[in-house]
Amino acid sequence: MSQVSIGSTKPRLSFWQIWNMSFGFLGIQFGFALQNANVSRIFETLGASQDELPILWLAAPVTGLLVQPIIGYYSDRTWSERWGRRRPFFAVGALLATVALFLMPNSTALWMAVIMLWLLDASINISMEPFRAFVGDMLPNEQRTSGFAMQSFFIGTGAVIASALPWILTNWLGVENTAPDGAIPDAVRLSFYLGGVAYFLAVMWTVFNTQEYPPDDLTKLREENAAVGIFDGIKESFLGIFHMPKTMVQLSAVQFFSWFALFAMWIYMTSAVTSYVYGTTDTTSAVYNEGADWVGVCFAVYNGIAALVAFVLPVVAKRISRRITHLLALFCGGLGLLSVLFISDANLLLISMVGVGIAWASILSMPYAIISSILPANKMGYYMGVFNFFIVIPQIVAAGILGFILRTFFGNVSIYALVIGAVSFFLAGLLCLIVDDNDVVVDFAVPKNAIEPIT
Repeated sequence: MSQVSIGSTKPRLSFWQIWNMSFGFLGIQFGFALQNANVSRIFETLGASQDELPILWLAAPVTGLLVQPIIGYYSDRTWSERWGRRRPFFAVGALLATVALFLMPNSTALWMAVIMLWLLDASINISMEPFRAFVGDMLPNEQRTSGFAMQSFFIGTGAVIASALPWILTNWLGVENTAPDGAIPDAVRLSFYLGGVAYFLAVMWTVFNTQEYPPDDLTKLREENAAVGIFDGIKESFLGIFHMPKTMVQLSAVQFFSWFALFAMWIYMTSAVTSYVYGTTDTTSAVYNEGADWVGVCFAVYNGIAALVAFVLPVVAKRISRRITHLLALFCGGLGLLSVLFISDANLLLISMVGVGIAWASILSMPYAIISSILPANKMGYYMGVFNFFIVIPQIVAAGILGFILRTFFGNVSIYALVIGAVSFFLAGLLCLIVDDNDVVVDFAVPKNAIEPIT
């Protein structure tokens, strides 16, 4: 490692080296999947109405908007001889997320659950944001699609287990999945405890089994850090949205509609399935909790599909280009969400989730593979943080308008939030056609002047 720097030509890594550096995402996804599959359920259990769900979910994207660019900026400027560049952020985020996962299911009031969502999402972002830049740091250009695919595999695998945990605990181990009014069922509570342990152990595996390349000029890095105050750094982080390379600007539109669709699903899937397919809104009933558990199984299926598809996408992209691969995957997601409108048998929802899983696998890898090949090594974390604005901004927009749209135009019937999500997936797919990806054969040649900002 001492003969290789962050900006130099890097050696190819072995399968197991890529495995170790990506394994932490297994734990991160335990936290993320438990959040996505169960937070609406917790909110409804604690008394939230369908109208309130999007606003309550605002905690997650607003936290990401604040945390991601700052963490990306400062992870670029960190170096420890013992802990490296990104790994200190992995470890701190894992510790905080584990605490949040233990506290969340013990919320006794709605406001407590919202605060725990803030803490959990902030902690996940502290760990997750540097992981994206980690691939660019450690892998040569020709291995980056494989690196992001490995991350997608662990994301899918972790989410399969975490999403299905309440159902598994109830149906295989007999843990109670109902509770008195205003109380969180034991199956959900135990799932969060197990998720906290898995999160911490998986991330620390990567921390202790991966070494990082040092900066090109450590003295210069320290001088720059001394010259730039914390407020200057924060300002630069948020102004980065105005200095994105052209390809990032084009992909940001794709990201906006992709994540709008996902957020619509995460907010309303539980409500849509329990009311539309299972026919109940009574959160204390066995039928409601059976439906809510089945949503977890559905989320496990789409994440499982994503894990399987993750290694197929690079092969497809090499033949037909990354942007067309992403277009087709997003169309699969749109068809998957749209099909829920025509389903009355809960088992058929698993087929719908196949399409969503294909889209999810591509969302987690293709955009990052495209932009990582045009970014400077010393600002990889910074630009990844800026790019992630277009994950959190659409979530904020979705939280702000979905409730109004459903109430005004669809009689507050939550299934139509999934239809809106499907349309958003289709728009995202079409916008892939405007993306300039010069590297259509996935060999990651860096285009000339690719990192110059748009004027």
